[in-house]
Amino acid sequence: MSSSSKVSPLQEPSCLKISHTDPDIYSAITHRLLFHFSRTRPGTKIVIVCIGTDRSTGDSLGPLVGTSLSRFHSPLFDLYGTLEDPIHAVNLEETLTLINERYSNPFVIGIDACLGHSTSVGSIQVVDGPLRPGAGVNKQLPPVGDIHLTGIVNVGGFMEYFVLQNTRLSLVMRLSDIIATSLYSAIKQWNLHAKSAATRE
Repeated sequence: MSSSSKVSPLQEPSCLKISHTDPDIYSAITHRLLFHFSRTRPGTKIVIVCIGTDRSTGDSLGPLVGTSLSRFHSPLFDLYGTLEDPIHAVNLEETLTLINERYSNPFVIGIDACLGHSTSVGSIQVVDGPLRPGAGVNKQLPPVGDIHLTGIVNVGGFMEYFVLQNTRLSLVMRLSDIIATSLYSAIKQWNLHAKSAATRE
């Protein structure tokens, strides 16, 4: 679980924060992801790292997203972190080492739950730069990703472990569905765009 990003639009123009109740949330997240993909080199491998554990309701967002994405059996991205095979504090560093050995300059997308202000609960963030997993519960873990997506699952600032254990599963499921669906849609669209551009050349 990461800490909620506290950056203003002026500092980070490529940061999107949107409530899960917003009717345009799917298209907003998809378009923001396409913006980030547009800055990658042609043929760059996309690697998705979903962080969290199924042993905590609030911290299960990442593995739920990973499990949803795994059902697509897509060759368009490589995936780490599912409910069956989660990526968490114990094996994160090992996983990142494996990714660095396996790929040459991949585009890595980190996904995690986070805690935030009460007015932000239920929001999804798409942020440029690496995820800082464990920051919300005072753990020192290596940063993850060229960009990251987080779902704000509950209120932070006090008794974080207890708060995570008492987070509504319905909200976590809703956020994970939005993230997985939007991310897969963006990757498919970007792949079609890349193929079209290659054909024109």
